[in-house]
Amino acid sequence: MAADALLTVNNIEVVYNKTVQVLRGLSLTVDKGAVVALLGSNGAGKSTTLKAVSNLLELEDGKVTSGEILFKGGAVSRLAPHQLVRGGLFHVMEGRRIFEDLTVEENLVAATYATSRADARAAFDLVYSYFPRLFERRAGRAGYLSGGEQQMLAIGRALIAQPELMLLDEPSL
Repeated sequence: MAADALLTVNNIEVVYNKTVQVLRGLSLTVDKGAVVALLGSNGAGKSTTLKAVSNLLELEDGKVTSGEILFKGGAVSRLAPHQLVRGGLFHVMEGRRIFEDLTVEENLVAATYATSRADARAAFDLVYSYFPRLFERRAGRAGYLSGGEQQMLAIGRALIAQPELMLLDEPSL
């Protein structure tokens, strides 16, 4: 592992339903401070790669069957997804996945529970400085936001955690 590597994916293979191979021989490194994009057609394995890194494959009957994924030098396979979040890795999944019946502010408050942050006011201020529209709409229900505003909220929830590595799946969707 390189000295500056925050994430190392080394020769992984991912299989769904114990039979469908989706990834084979994938390797990549993400250094601290780097921006990396995964490009490819639909079905190429971009979302699967992110789910493997954030240890969410099991939810869809998927499994990394070979290779290794290291975040800050430790194997992600040994940690539950919430432990990875508390350790500095946050995955903003495709489809936004906000709490539509909660307000914008309540969605941000909900993000603090996953991170065990008691005082998140500075993080809220950061989110609102990046996304002033969320500040304007903070008392309204999140389900009434436009698609772009909902994506801002999903990213804002990730920012609450102050991650060292943020995985964005289809951020422009």
